[in-house]
Amino acid sequence: MTLMNEKKKAELLSLGKIDVEPSLLPPPRMSTAGPGMGTQNIFFSSGGLRVRLEVSKESPLRMVRKNDHAVIIRDGREIVEGVIEEVVAHCPGQVYITISERCIYDCQFCSVPGSKGKVKTLEDILAIVEDAKKRGHLEVISLTSGIEVSPEDEIDRVVEIVTTLAHYGVPIGVAVHPAEGSSKRLKEAGVTEIKYSVETMDPDIFDRICRGHKGHTLEFILESLQDAVEVFGRNHVSSNIIIGLGETDECVKKSVEYLAKRGIIPVLRPISIPSGRRESLKGAVRPSPERLLKLTRMTRRILKKYGLSAGESRTMCLACTGCDLTP
Repeated sequence: MTLMNEKKKAELLSLGKIDVEPSLLPPPRMSTAGPGMGTQNIFFSSGGLRVRLEVSKESPLRMVRKNDHAVIIRDGREIVEGVIEEVVAHCPGQVYITISERCIYDCQFCSVPGSKGKVKTLEDILAIVEDAKKRGHLEVISLTSGIEVSPEDEIDRVVEIVTTLAHYGVPIGVAVHPAEGSSKRLKEAGVTEIKYSVETMDPDIFDRICRGHKGHTLEFILESLQDAVEVFGRNHVSSNIIIGLGETDECVKKSVEYLAKRGIIPVLRPISIPSGRRESLKGAVRPSPERLLKLTRMTRRILKKYGLSAGESRTMCLACTGCDLTP
């Protein structure tokens, strides 16, 4: 059996999509979060590693059945053999719920702003969590959200939800846009770990790509991340950096150094280009396997330098590892 290693995972992540034999497809579960909203995805595990790929007929990768396993093929060559993982809610091992499937901002890499998706009620969320509990899958709860009205309104909503969920006694991770004083409020409600994403720390790219209302500034996100470390502690605050928006490797290195020095774990996320965003993202390129490996290894060295460990994370992306080469 050919097992997945880091190099093979980088190759799969670089492509990001796979054509799957229909008999292997799990029941349709559409992503309701971020750039991948509205797409069907599959989680594949091999050699102790996990990768999440978008299901697409347009991919050069093909997943087929082989005995009681699944094998990924490219150009007639078997790349790796493994198993398809069961998804609890959005990802394996976690009840990962998107609260607001809509957003007032217009970040050019994201499908959510144009979707007019659902805003889940507290009752909706409790039903999902209770279902996972009945099936014996309630180990971690992770929440993410767009912004229906304002960042402040969304934090109010998340605080109410977390306060209700806290009695389940499992780690709770939250990925949201920050508001004034949001870290303290979320911690007091019962949140274990927090993610505020910078998306990019290249100021020119941020201004061009992360469009939004007044207050959506890189400076405010960075200030909020620093405040979050004081509230949640080192190793329990993270931030996505999208790779493939036109940033240089040197920019990524400086960004990782800046965050790690302050106790924040950067998550390097390969760009996903939604079908409705191709025109505005004409210059975006999904990173090559070689670039992914280079930047991930650089990130690991910097985290070690500042005494940080992604392995301490218990929730969200750093615990799942499907979309990234985890530092």
